[in-house]
Amino acid sequence: MSTSRPASEARTGRFAAGGIALLVLGFGVVGWLAGWHLGADSAVYRAGALTLLHGDPLYTRDVLTALPDWVRLPFTYTPAAAPLFLPLALVPSGLVWGVIAVLSVVAVMVVITVVSSSPGRSLSWWALPAGTAIALALEPVWKTLFLGQINLILMAFVVLDVLVLSARGSRFAGVLIGVAAAIKLTPLIFVPHLFVTGRWKDGLRALGTFVVLEAVMFAVIPVDAARFWRDSATDPSRVGSVHWIFNQSLNGLVNRATHLAPWSLAVAVGVAAVLAVPAVWLVVRLHRRGEDAGALLVTAFYGLLLSPVSWSHHWVWCVPLLTLLVVKARWWAAAAVALLFASQIVMLVPNGGDTEFGWGLGWSVLGNLYVLAAAAGILGLAAREVRLVRRSPQVVTV
Repeated sequence: MSTSRPASEARTGRFAAGGIALLVLGFGVVGWLAGWHLGADSAVYRAGALTLLHGDPLYTRDVLTALPDWVRLPFTYTPAAAPLFLPLALVPSGLVWGVIAVLSVVAVMVVITVVSSSPGRSLSWWALPAGTAIALALEPVWKTLFLGQINLILMAFVVLDVLVLSARGSRFAGVLIGVAAAIKLTPLIFVPHLFVTGRWKDGLRALGTFVVLEAVMFAVIPVDAARFWRDSATDPSRVGSVHWIFNQSLNGLVNRATHLAPWSLAVAVGVAAVLAVPAVWLVVRLHRRGEDAGALLVTAFYGLLLSPVSWSHHWVWCVPLLTLLVVKARWWAAAAVALLFASQIVMLVPNGGDTEFGWGLGWSVLGNLYVLAAAAGILGLAAREVRLVRRSPQVVTV
């Protein structure tokens, strides 16, 4: 009886969380039937797949002909992303947002479940639905859903790969990271994560998956593939204004501070290189003492800082961070993270056009708060590790 009760409560929690996913799907269906314009980015995914099927160019200055008339966005993803989006071509245009939204909510549930799972721990039945509901209130999460983005899905790929497949020694470990990177380049940061944590086979498998998927596209659409890697992949501005407040990366911060000085990216890369030292050391330390989720989060947030463009909706890694802090009963830290990402601060600071150039110190702090908080978190944790090493120099794993 003692064994069946936790199992029954877990099922209750999953059913309750599933109800949230069904509500999101229902909203998507209603939006489709009512003709609402939902999910501009999800429309781009579908248009990219249809463009590939039609044999038209993916990377052009013109709007993709397969886009609905209310969307005017370019296809900024890798060539391999287009065939991976092909299942969306089977979905009616107005329903694509609903499909991606419900998959994203399921991805949130997967991430919460994996990060909160450990031997001997039994969460209350309400933890999963409550955690999912709280996650939906965080700015990166609701914005991802609003735009029809796939950040949550790709994050679930990485979490499953590192914390489940790799942890179990699966022969498929690394594949999901390779697939995620073949859609958006930013998950490539998790390849060196696998290397520095000693999982060389998994890292090579991730890198190999990525390379194979992209290489295939040189055979399928050689002109488009060459155009992407020659022009688009090295041009951060292709996805929007890098100085806009919603670019919460070191590059965005420096470009705002220097009014788009041509050397801004070089300075941002230099700062990231310095920050890499404590970040990598911290990842190794956490991994050695068995805190793989913590190590993964350090890499994730460092990657957000390093990337030339990290839109605020890319910061969905606040979900596993908040989950881990709650599991560890770090209540003050959890409250601070929840407040930061639920405050909608990046929506409230004056922005747009050249507004960011006239912020002053106060607005600059608030307008770069994601960046500053992540950098301070990495440095703070690294400083704590230094203190632990000094107290117990004979212990390799803390």
